[in-house]
Amino acid sequence: MNIHEYQGKEILKKHGVKIGEGIMVETPEQALEAAKKLTELTGANLWVIKAQIHAGGRGKGKIKGTEYRGVMVAKTLDEVKAKASQILGGTLVTLQTGADGKVVNKVLVAADVYYPGATPPKELYLSILLDRATGQNVIIASTEGGMDIEEVAHNTPDKIFKEWINPLVGLQPFQARKVAFGLGLSGNAFKEMVSFITKLYKAYVESDAEMIEINPVLKTSDDQILAVDCKLSLDDNALFRHPELAAYRDITEEDPLEVEAGENNLNYVKLDGNVGCMVNGAGLAMATMDVIKLSGGEPANFLDVGGGANAKTVEAGFRIILKDPNVKAILINVFGGIVRCDRVANGVVEAYKAIGNIPVPIIVRLQGTNAEEGAKIINESGLKVKSAVVLKDAAKLVNEAIS
Repeated sequence: MNIHEYQGKEILKKHGVKIGEGIMVETPEQALEAAKKLTELTGANLWVIKAQIHAGGRGKGKIKGTEYRGVMVAKTLDEVKAKASQILGGTLVTLQTGADGKVVNKVLVAADVYYPGATPPKELYLSILLDRATGQNVIIASTEGGMDIEEVAHNTPDKIFKEWINPLVGLQPFQARKVAFGLGLSGNAFKEMVSFITKLYKAYVESDAEMIEINPVLKTSDDQILAVDCKLSLDDNALFRHPELAAYRDITEEDPLEVEAGENNLNYVKLDGNVGCMVNGAGLAMATMDVIKLSGGEPANFLDVGGGANAKTVEAGFRIILKDPNVKAILINVFGGIVRCDRVANGVVEAYKAIGNIPVPIIVRLQGTNAEEGAKIINESGLKVKSAVVLKDAAKLVNEAIS
Protein backbone atom coordinates (compact mmCIF):
# COMPACT_ATOMS: atom_id res chain seq x y z
CA MET A 1 0.00 0.00 0.00
CA ASN A 2 1.41 3.35 -1.04
CA ILE A 3 1.07 6.29 1.32
CA HIS A 4 1.74 10.02 1.05
CA GLU A 5 5.01 11.72 1.94
CA TYR A 6 3.56 13.41 5.03
CA GLN A 7 2.27 10.05 6.30
CA GLY A 8 5.65 8.39 5.71
CA LYS A 9 7.31 11.16 7.68
CA GLU A 10 4.86 10.61 10.54
CA ILE A 11 6.01 6.97 10.70
CA LEU A 12 9.67 7.99 10.63
CA LYS A 13 9.18 10.59 13.34
CA LYS A 14 7.50 8.02 15.62
CA HIS A 15 10.70 5.96 15.37
CA GLY A 16 12.97 8.89 16.20
CA VAL A 17 14.14 9.62 12.64
CA LYS A 18 14.81 13.33 12.18
CA ILE A 19 12.66 14.86 9.45
CA GLY A 20 12.15 18.22 7.83
CA GLU A 21 9.12 19.58 9.66
CA GLY A 22 5.94 20.14 7.70
CA ILE A 23 2.15 20.36 7.96
CA MET A 24 -0.35 18.78 5.56
CA VAL A 25 -3.16 21.10 4.41
CA GLU A 26 -6.10 20.97 2.03
CA THR A 27 -6.86 24.65 1.40
CA PRO A 28 -4.79 27.79 0.62
CA GLU A 29 -5.97 29.35 3.89
CA GLN A 30 -4.70 26.35 5.84
CA ALA A 31 -1.39 26.61 3.95
CA LEU A 32 -0.96 30.20 5.13
CA GLU A 33 -1.64 29.26 8.76
CA ALA A 34 0.71 26.27 8.48
CA ALA A 35 3.53 28.51 7.23
CA LYS A 36 3.03 30.88 10.17
CA LYS A 37 3.06 27.97 12.61
CA LEU A 38 6.24 26.52 11.09
CA THR A 39 7.93 29.90 11.44
CA GLU A 40 7.05 29.91 15.16
CA LEU A 41 8.33 26.34 15.59
CA THR A 42 11.50 26.45 13.48
CA GLY A 43 12.24 30.08 12.71
CA ALA A 44 12.02 29.36 8.98
CA ASN A 45 11.36 32.29 6.66
CA LEU A 46 11.19 30.16 3.51
CA TRP A 47 8.69 27.40 2.89
CA VAL A 48 8.30 24.55 0.40
CA ILE A 49 4.87 23.68 -1.00
CA LYS A 50 4.79 20.00 -1.99
CA ALA A 51 1.95 18.27 -3.83
CA GLN A 52 0.86 15.04 -2.14
CA ILE A 53 0.14 12.36 -4.73
CA HIS A 54 1.21 8.73 -5.06
CA ALA A 55 3.83 9.34 -7.73
CA GLY A 56 7.45 10.40 -7.93
CA GLY A 57 9.02 13.18 -9.97
CA ARG A 58 6.79 15.85 -8.41
CA GLY A 59 9.52 18.49 -8.53
CA LYS A 60 9.91 18.08 -12.29
CA GLY A 61 6.21 17.58 -13.00
CA LYS A 62 3.88 20.43 -13.87
CA ILE A 63 0.31 21.38 -13.02
CA LYS A 64 -1.70 21.14 -16.25
CA GLY A 65 -2.26 24.49 -17.91
CA THR A 66 0.25 26.33 -15.72
CA GLU A 67 3.97 26.76 -15.18
CA TYR A 68 3.64 25.62 -11.57
CA ARG A 69 5.49 22.50 -10.52
CA GLY A 70 4.56 19.91 -7.92
CA VAL A 71 7.20 21.23 -5.53
CA MET A 72 7.57 25.02 -5.18
CA VAL A 73 9.55 27.31 -2.86
CA ALA A 74 7.68 30.26 -1.33
CA LYS A 75 9.67 33.27 -0.11
CA THR A 76 6.79 35.18 1.44
CA LEU A 77 3.54 34.30 3.19
CA ASP A 78 1.61 35.71 0.25
CA GLU A 79 3.50 33.32 -2.05
CA VAL A 80 2.63 30.40 0.22
CA LYS A 81 -1.09 31.06 -0.24
CA ALA A 82 -0.81 31.85 -3.95
CA LYS A 83 1.23 28.79 -4.85
CA ALA A 84 -0.88 26.48 -2.68
CA SER A 85 -4.00 27.78 -4.47
CA GLN A 86 -2.45 26.97 -7.86
CA ILE A 87 -1.36 23.45 -6.87
CA LEU A 88 -4.43 22.38 -4.88
CA GLY A 89 -7.15 21.10 -7.17
CA GLY A 90 -4.79 21.09 -10.14
CA THR A 91 -3.75 18.04 -12.13
CA LEU A 92 -0.08 17.22 -11.69
CA VAL A 93 1.59 15.40 -14.58
CA THR A 94 4.88 13.61 -13.90
CA LEU A 95 6.80 10.82 -15.60
CA GLN A 96 5.14 8.35 -13.24
CA THR A 97 1.54 9.58 -13.59
CA GLY A 98 1.38 9.43 -17.38
CA ALA A 99 -0.28 12.09 -19.52
CA ASP A 100 -3.54 12.03 -17.53
CA GLY A 101 -1.80 13.13 -14.34
CA LYS A 102 -3.30 13.08 -10.85
CA VAL A 103 -5.48 15.62 -9.08
CA VAL A 104 -3.78 17.20 -6.06
CA ASN A 105 -6.09 17.21 -3.05
CA LYS A 106 -3.45 17.85 -0.39
CA VAL A 107 -0.16 19.71 -0.11
CA LEU A 108 2.59 19.56 2.48
CA VAL A 109 3.86 22.93 3.67
CA ALA A 110 7.42 22.26 4.83
CA ALA A 111 9.94 24.48 6.59
CA ASP A 112 13.00 25.23 4.45
CA VAL A 113 16.07 23.41 5.80
CA TYR A 114 18.63 24.60 3.24
CA TYR A 115 19.89 27.35 5.51
CA PRO A 116 23.39 28.84 5.00
CA GLY A 117 26.33 27.94 7.24
CA ALA A 118 30.06 27.33 7.40
CA THR A 119 29.69 24.41 4.98
CA PRO A 120 27.01 24.09 2.30
CA PRO A 121 24.25 21.50 2.74
CA LYS A 122 24.71 18.16 0.95
CA GLU A 123 22.01 15.98 -0.58
CA LEU A 124 22.39 12.20 -0.16
CA TYR A 125 20.29 9.15 -1.06
CA LEU A 126 19.14 6.22 1.09
CA SER A 127 16.62 3.45 0.58
CA ILE A 128 15.80 0.13 2.26
CA LEU A 129 13.98 -2.71 0.55
CA LEU A 130 13.92 -6.48 0.20
CA ASP A 131 16.39 -8.04 -2.25
CA ARG A 132 14.43 -11.08 -3.38
CA ALA A 133 17.46 -12.61 -5.08
CA THR A 134 19.28 -12.96 -1.74
CA GLY A 135 16.31 -13.10 0.62
CA GLN A 136 17.86 -10.23 2.59
CA ASN A 137 17.05 -6.61 3.18
CA VAL A 138 19.39 -4.18 1.48
CA ILE A 139 20.36 -0.59 2.16
CA ILE A 140 21.08 1.32 -1.05
CA ALA A 141 23.03 4.55 -0.63
CA SER A 142 24.55 7.21 -2.82
CA THR A 143 26.30 10.54 -2.46
CA GLU A 144 24.19 11.77 -5.41
CA GLY A 145 20.94 12.57 -3.65
CA GLY A 146 18.20 14.78 -5.05
CA MET A 147 18.50 13.15 -8.49
CA ASP A 148 16.66 10.28 -10.16
CA ILE A 149 18.48 7.26 -8.76
CA GLU A 150 17.95 5.48 -12.10
CA GLU A 151 20.02 8.16 -13.82
CA VAL A 152 22.75 7.86 -11.22
CA ALA A 153 22.80 4.08 -11.62
CA HIS A 154 23.04 4.40 -15.40
CA ASN A 155 25.58 7.21 -15.65
CA THR A 156 27.71 6.76 -12.52
CA PRO A 157 27.09 3.28 -11.08
CA ASP A 158 30.23 3.58 -8.94
CA LYS A 159 28.42 6.20 -6.85
CA ILE A 160 25.85 3.68 -5.63
CA PHE A 161 26.69 1.07 -3.03
CA LYS A 162 24.68 -1.55 -1.18
CA GLU A 163 24.78 -3.16 2.24
CA TRP A 164 22.87 -6.42 2.70
CA ILE A 165 21.29 -7.20 6.07
CA ASN A 166 20.35 -10.67 7.26
CA PRO A 167 16.77 -10.28 8.55
CA LEU A 168 17.39 -12.94 11.23
CA VAL A 169 20.26 -10.92 12.68
CA GLY A 170 19.15 -7.41 11.87
CA LEU A 171 21.19 -4.30 11.18
CA GLN A 172 24.51 -4.43 12.99
CA PRO A 173 26.26 -1.25 14.26
CA PHE A 174 29.27 -1.83 12.02
CA GLN A 175 26.96 -1.90 8.98
CA ALA A 176 25.43 1.48 9.83
CA ARG A 177 28.96 2.87 10.24
CA LYS A 178 30.01 1.30 6.94
CA VAL A 179 27.19 3.09 5.11
CA ALA A 180 28.03 6.40 6.80
CA PHE A 181 31.69 5.99 5.77
CA GLY A 182 30.58 5.16 2.24
CA LEU A 183 28.70 8.47 2.11
CA GLY A 184 31.94 10.29 2.89
CA LEU A 185 30.84 11.64 6.25
CA SER A 186 32.94 12.45 9.27
CA GLY A 187 32.66 14.12 12.66
CA ASN A 188 29.19 14.92 13.97
CA ALA A 189 27.60 14.28 10.57
CA PHE A 190 28.98 10.73 10.67
CA LYS A 191 27.49 10.11 14.14
CA GLU A 192 24.17 11.60 13.07
CA MET A 193 24.05 9.39 9.99
CA VAL A 194 24.74 6.23 11.98
CA SER A 195 21.84 7.12 14.29
CA PHE A 196 19.65 8.04 11.28
CA ILE A 197 20.28 4.70 9.51
CA THR A 198 19.70 2.68 12.69
CA LYS A 199 16.36 4.34 13.38
CA LEU A 200 15.34 4.23 9.71
CA TYR A 201 15.90 0.48 9.58
CA LYS A 202 13.89 0.07 12.80
CA ALA A 203 11.02 2.01 11.19
CA TYR A 204 11.26 -0.20 8.10
CA VAL A 205 11.04 -3.45 10.07
CA GLU A 206 8.49 -2.44 12.68
CA SER A 207 6.05 -0.92 10.18
CA ASP A 208 6.31 -3.96 7.85
CA ALA A 209 7.35 -1.68 5.01
CA GLU A 210 8.11 -3.00 1.55
CA MET A 211 10.32 -0.02 0.81
CA ILE A 212 11.52 3.23 2.32
CA GLU A 213 13.23 5.72 0.02
CA ILE A 214 14.61 9.03 1.28
CA ASN A 215 15.69 11.28 -1.58
CA PRO A 216 17.19 13.49 -0.52
CA VAL A 217 18.65 12.82 2.88
CA LEU A 218 20.07 16.21 3.79
CA LYS A 219 23.31 16.91 5.63
CA THR A 220 22.62 20.43 6.80
CA SER A 221 25.16 23.21 7.18
CA ASP A 222 25.47 22.41 10.89
CA ASP A 223 25.92 18.65 10.24
CA GLN A 224 22.40 17.50 11.10
CA ILE A 225 20.93 14.61 9.09
CA LEU A 226 17.30 15.05 8.01
CA ALA A 227 14.78 13.21 5.84
CA VAL A 228 13.65 15.96 3.48
CA ASP A 229 11.46 13.62 1.43
CA CYS A 230 9.97 10.19 2.11
CA LYS A 231 8.53 7.53 -0.17
CA LEU A 232 7.21 4.61 1.88
CA SER A 233 5.11 1.62 0.82
CA LEU A 234 3.59 -0.87 3.25
CA ASP A 235 3.04 -4.59 2.88
CA ASP A 236 -0.70 -5.08 2.31
CA ASN A 237 -0.52 -8.57 3.80
CA ALA A 238 0.81 -7.21 7.11
CA LEU A 239 -1.71 -4.42 7.61
CA PHE A 240 -3.79 -6.59 9.97
CA ARG A 241 -0.97 -6.00 12.46
CA HIS A 242 -1.11 -2.24 11.96
CA PRO A 243 -4.68 -0.90 11.95
CA GLU A 244 -3.32 2.60 12.56
CA LEU A 245 -1.29 2.35 9.34
CA ALA A 246 -4.14 0.78 7.37
CA ALA A 247 -6.02 4.02 8.10
CA TYR A 248 -3.45 5.85 5.93
CA ARG A 249 -5.00 4.39 2.78
CA ASP A 250 -6.15 7.08 0.35
CA ILE A 251 -8.60 5.52 -2.11
CA THR A 252 -8.76 8.76 -4.13
CA GLU A 253 -5.25 7.85 -5.33
CA GLU A 254 -6.34 4.40 -6.52
CA ASP A 255 -8.17 3.18 -9.61
CA PRO A 256 -11.92 3.19 -8.75
CA LEU A 257 -12.42 -0.23 -10.36
CA GLU A 258 -9.60 -1.72 -8.29
CA VAL A 259 -11.18 -0.24 -5.16
CA GLU A 260 -14.56 -1.75 -6.06
CA ALA A 261 -12.92 -5.11 -6.75
CA GLY A 262 -11.23 -5.07 -3.36
CA GLU A 263 -14.57 -4.42 -1.68
CA ASN A 264 -15.85 -7.61 -3.35
CA ASN A 265 -12.74 -9.64 -2.41
CA LEU A 266 -11.56 -9.79 -6.02
CA ASN A 267 -7.99 -9.31 -7.19
CA TYR A 268 -8.25 -6.89 -10.10
CA VAL A 269 -5.73 -4.88 -12.10
CA LYS A 270 -6.89 -2.78 -15.04
CA LEU A 271 -4.94 -3.07 -18.30
CA ASP A 272 -5.29 -1.43 -21.71
CA GLY A 273 -6.63 -4.28 -23.85
CA ASN A 274 -9.96 -5.32 -25.38
CA VAL A 275 -10.65 -8.74 -23.84
CA GLY A 276 -11.78 -8.96 -20.24
CA CYS A 277 -10.75 -12.07 -18.35
CA MET A 278 -12.12 -13.68 -15.21
CA VAL A 279 -10.11 -16.55 -13.75
CA ASN A 280 -9.69 -18.50 -10.52
CA GLY A 281 -6.05 -18.38 -9.51
CA ALA A 282 -3.24 -15.93 -10.25
CA GLY A 283 -1.13 -18.38 -12.25
CA LEU A 284 -4.04 -19.37 -14.45
CA ALA A 285 -4.87 -15.67 -14.91
CA MET A 286 -1.36 -15.03 -16.25
CA ALA A 287 -1.70 -18.00 -18.62
CA THR A 288 -5.11 -16.75 -19.72
CA MET A 289 -3.67 -13.37 -20.64
CA ASP A 290 -1.09 -15.20 -22.77
CA VAL A 291 -3.91 -17.08 -24.50
CA ILE A 292 -5.70 -13.80 -25.21
CA LYS A 293 -2.52 -12.40 -26.78
CA LEU A 294 -2.05 -15.53 -28.90
CA SER A 295 -5.66 -15.29 -30.09
CA GLY A 296 -4.98 -11.83 -31.48
CA GLY A 297 -6.47 -9.83 -28.61
CA GLU A 298 -5.07 -7.82 -25.74
CA PRO A 299 -6.00 -8.46 -22.10
CA ALA A 300 -8.12 -5.67 -20.62
CA ASN A 301 -7.54 -6.73 -17.05
CA PHE A 302 -6.21 -9.24 -14.55
CA LEU A 303 -9.12 -10.57 -12.47
CA ASP A 304 -8.75 -13.44 -10.02
CA VAL A 305 -12.02 -14.46 -8.37
CA GLY A 306 -10.24 -16.93 -6.08
CA GLY A 307 -11.05 -20.52 -5.27
CA GLY A 308 -14.57 -19.92 -4.01
CA ALA A 309 -16.17 -18.54 -7.18
CA ASN A 310 -19.95 -18.30 -6.95
CA ALA A 311 -22.81 -16.33 -8.49
CA LYS A 312 -22.10 -13.28 -6.32
CA THR A 313 -18.39 -13.06 -7.13
CA VAL A 314 -18.98 -13.77 -10.83
CA GLU A 315 -21.64 -11.04 -10.98
CA ALA A 316 -19.29 -8.57 -9.27
CA GLY A 317 -16.57 -9.52 -11.73
CA PHE A 318 -18.90 -9.01 -14.70
CA ARG A 319 -19.97 -5.58 -13.49
CA ILE A 320 -16.38 -4.42 -12.98
CA ILE A 321 -15.17 -5.71 -16.36
CA LEU A 322 -18.14 -4.16 -18.19
CA LYS A 323 -17.33 -0.71 -16.79
CA ASP A 324 -14.30 -0.70 -19.09
CA PRO A 325 -15.57 0.67 -22.45
CA ASN A 326 -12.65 -0.95 -24.30
CA VAL A 327 -13.82 -4.50 -23.55
CA LYS A 328 -15.10 -6.27 -26.70
CA ALA A 329 -15.36 -9.81 -25.26
CA ILE A 330 -15.01 -11.62 -21.93
CA LEU A 331 -13.15 -14.87 -21.39
CA ILE A 332 -13.92 -16.83 -18.24
CA ASN A 333 -11.30 -19.52 -17.64
CA VAL A 334 -11.85 -21.74 -14.61
CA PHE A 335 -10.06 -24.83 -13.41
CA GLY A 336 -12.35 -26.95 -11.28
CA GLY A 337 -10.08 -28.03 -8.48
CA ILE A 338 -11.23 -26.34 -5.29
CA VAL A 339 -14.51 -25.30 -6.88
CA ARG A 340 -16.61 -27.57 -9.17
CA CYS A 341 -17.15 -26.46 -12.76
CA ASP A 342 -20.91 -27.00 -12.62
CA ARG A 343 -21.10 -24.63 -9.67
CA VAL A 344 -19.20 -21.97 -11.62
CA ALA A 345 -21.42 -22.53 -14.65
CA ASN A 346 -24.55 -22.00 -12.55
CA GLY A 347 -22.90 -18.86 -11.12
CA VAL A 348 -22.28 -17.53 -14.62
CA VAL A 349 -25.88 -18.15 -15.67
CA GLU A 350 -27.31 -16.56 -12.51
CA ALA A 351 -24.98 -13.57 -12.80
CA TYR A 352 -25.86 -13.07 -16.48
CA LYS A 353 -29.58 -13.07 -15.66
CA ALA A 354 -29.08 -10.71 -12.72
CA ILE A 355 -27.22 -8.16 -14.84
CA GLY A 356 -29.54 -8.44 -17.82
CA ASN A 357 -28.39 -7.80 -21.35
CA ILE A 358 -24.60 -8.08 -21.57
CA PRO A 359 -23.48 -6.31 -24.76
CA VAL A 360 -20.30 -8.29 -25.43
CA PRO A 361 -19.68 -11.98 -26.25
CA ILE A 362 -18.80 -14.26 -23.33
CA ILE A 363 -16.63 -17.34 -23.68
CA VAL A 364 -16.50 -19.76 -20.75
CA ARG A 365 -13.76 -22.37 -20.63
CA LEU A 366 -14.22 -24.95 -17.87
CA GLN A 367 -11.77 -27.72 -17.08
CA GLY A 368 -11.48 -30.05 -14.12
CA THR A 369 -14.09 -31.45 -11.77
CA ASN A 370 -17.52 -31.71 -13.46
CA ALA A 371 -16.28 -29.82 -16.55
CA GLU A 372 -18.69 -31.61 -18.88
CA GLU A 373 -21.64 -30.92 -16.60
CA GLY A 374 -20.61 -27.26 -16.47
CA ALA A 375 -20.39 -27.01 -20.27
CA LYS A 376 -23.86 -28.57 -20.56
CA ILE A 377 -25.32 -25.98 -18.20
CA ILE A 378 -23.79 -23.16 -20.25
CA ASN A 379 -24.90 -24.61 -23.60
CA GLU A 380 -28.47 -25.24 -22.46
CA SER A 381 -28.90 -21.89 -20.71
CA GLY A 382 -30.25 -20.13 -23.80
CA LEU A 383 -27.93 -17.19 -23.10
CA LYS A 384 -25.37 -15.64 -25.44
CA VAL A 385 -22.54 -17.55 -23.80
CA LYS A 386 -20.21 -19.96 -25.59
CA SER A 387 -18.38 -22.76 -23.81
CA ALA A 388 -15.10 -24.56 -24.38
CA VAL A 389 -13.20 -27.31 -22.60
CA VAL A 390 -9.89 -27.13 -24.44
CA LEU A 391 -7.90 -23.91 -24.13
CA LYS A 392 -7.19 -23.88 -27.86
CA ASP A 393 -10.92 -23.83 -28.58
CA ALA A 394 -11.41 -20.97 -26.12
CA ALA A 395 -8.68 -18.96 -27.89
CA LYS A 396 -10.41 -19.56 -31.23
CA LEU A 397 -13.73 -18.33 -29.85
CA VAL A 398 -12.03 -15.20 -28.48
CA ASN A 399 -10.53 -14.53 -31.91
CA GLU A 400 -13.93 -14.87 -33.57
CA ALA A 401 -15.53 -12.59 -30.98
CA ILE A 402 -13.13 -9.67 -31.51
CA SER A 403 -12.63 -10.04 -35.27
